[in-house]
Amino acid sequence: MNNIYWLEQSATDVPQSNDWLAKTELARLHRLRVPKRRAEWRLGRWTAKRAAAAYLNLPADPEMLAAIEIRQAATGAPEVFLGNQPADLTISLGHRAGVAACVVGAPGAVLGCDLEIAEPRSEAFIADYFTADEQELIAAASPAHRDRIAALLWSAKESALKALQEGLRLDTRSVVAQPAQLPSEDDEGDYWRPLQVRHTGGKVFYGWWQNTGGFLRTLVAAAAPPPPVALNRASSSEEEAA
Repeated sequence: MNNIYWLEQSATDVPQSNDWLAKTELARLHRLRVPKRRAEWRLGRWTAKRAAAAYLNLPADPEMLAAIEIRQAATGAPEVFLGNQPADLTISLGHRAGVAACVVGAPGAVLGCDLEIAEPRSEAFIADYFTADEQELIAAASPAHRDRIAALLWSAKESALKALQEGLRLDTRSVVAQPAQLPSEDDEGDYWRPLQVRHTGGKVFYGWWQNTGGFLRTLVAAAAPPPPVALNRASSSEEEAA
């Protein structure tokens, strides 16, 4: 399979101005009244546009970024348009705690990504959203590892639901996360480890997970991909200083 590329951006990377947004995106932004939602939406759009520009080998200046439009398909999945035409790529987006991630693949690729932080999840949450097998993995973990394992499994499920273009409209128990190795205290690093997610409808997604910087990251694809390639993460402030 062709390479899949990964880009992360944080809230501090996003310019204060909106000259990098397309007119339709500006109109959408003005309809968002809740400040937190506006900030998350801008961060997601910024990350997706930067990732698309890097993948297409385009400059990341405001004029070019404004020509790259991130639209929402009928399924809710993000789609990239360039000059009002579909761009030759596929993306998936995720965001958590002021950080957004975008994965980019070839046109027609079936993929999804997500990132989570390890945090306590209630027994009711685990019973409602995880399968019996996943609940056993979480219950068997030591207290020190339980939150990290739950975050990994949840992130992998989210990635698969995005690859299915269903999101949380679909029962989260219809996808079963199967990492080859569970996270532990000493596994943090910028390397990727394999995982699978099985859908009850018979589809199997192949992917990778990473635990670094306080985040559990996952991506999946319909065809087994190589580990993702990091895209240039230069921030707008770095570019202005260059």
